[in-house]
Amino acid sequence: MDHLIYTAMSGANAAAQRQTVLANNLANASTQGFRQELSTFRAVPLRGDGASTRVFAMEATSGHDDKPGAIQRTGRALDMVPQGSSWFAVQGLDGTEAYTREGAFQVSPEGTLTTTSGLMVLSDGGAPIDVPPGAEISVGSDGTVTTKTGDAPSSTIGRIKLATANRDEPVRRSDDGLFRTATQDPLPTDANARLEVGALEGSNVNPVETMVGMIAAARQFEQQTRLLQTAESSDKSAAQLLSVG
Repeated sequence: MDHLIYTAMSGANAAAQRQTVLANNLANASTQGFRQELSTFRAVPLRGDGASTRVFAMEATSGHDDKPGAIQRTGRALDMVPQGSSWFAVQGLDGTEAYTREGAFQVSPEGTLTTTSGLMVLSDGGAPIDVPPGAEISVGSDGTVTTKTGDAPSSTIGRIKLATANRDEPVRRSDDGLFRTATQDPLPTDANARLEVGALEGSNVNPVETMVGMIAAARQFEQQTRLLQTAESSDKSAAQLLSVG
């Protein structure tokens, strides 16, 4: 009897965790540059004497979908999309270098180039990019930031750091929604990376596909719950038979 209970319990827990991942993806279907989280099921045998026949079903996140989202043309000078597999480097709230695909930048009241959530955009030297007061900003395809104030000649104030992840140095989502390397070490600047100005990348979440996945996960959870109810009913019947004997 315990075989069925353990299997159904772990299956229900895995389905509930999958539902959580899908719900988070759906909630970010309109978030700029969002990468949907992937989830997988795996079988985990229970270790111990006499427990070789018990196998748990576990849900695990296998990373994120690196497929690019739809490009939205805005024409705004501080809206940008990194091309290919490149990422913008920003400073996380914990002070470490992190990466994002969200390219809707703005100038903070302190004169620093930031994301819409207030995170500082980093230059290829790892420092914040300070913009002179009242300056007109333009960004080149290589991330070079140029400013012009009044009749003064244009001047370059820095280059937005673009980093490219690969199999040797992959990035993964942290708890704050930003991406970092497994070792927390900064990625090197990719001198060949390019960006597109005047556009934003949308989320790569497919709302219809995600809704279908949520329905399937809900049905899986219901099936596992019914198995637990069946186990409970069988246990009660067995107890009644034993009491009669």
